[in-house]
Amino acid sequence: MAHGDITHIDIPVGDVQAASQFYGTLFGWQIAEIPGFESYPMWSAPNGISGGGLAPRSEGFTAPRSYVEVDSIDAVLARVAELGGEVRAPRTPIDDTSWWASFVDPDGNEIGLVEGTTGGGAA
Repeated sequence: MAHGDITHIDIPVGDVQAASQFYGTLFGWQIAEIPGFESYPMWSAPNGISGGGLAPRSEGFTAPRSYVEVDSIDAVLARVAELGGEVRAPRTPIDDTSWWASFVDPDGNEIGLVEGTTGGGAA
């Protein structure tokens, strides 16, 4: 994927098993845990392109979050502040070759960022 592409969508859930059954049945998504991401099943849409994860719901994560592929999280987060947004989560490792972060835009929308490549899954 290229800089600016939406690459992943996390859906916060309270019961991973129930959510996997619900979304798999409703949309025909293929949902599976992959090594290194246990308790965080990845979903893949029938088009083989769209995908994301069913992430545990938490106090700060209650709405779906789209992730945008970027060349440099650090550069994008610097621009976010310049443009009136706010960093929500700083650059954080996913694995040895990929990182994520998130920001809130001036309208209050949280958007995730991803840099690098993960070892597998729908991301």
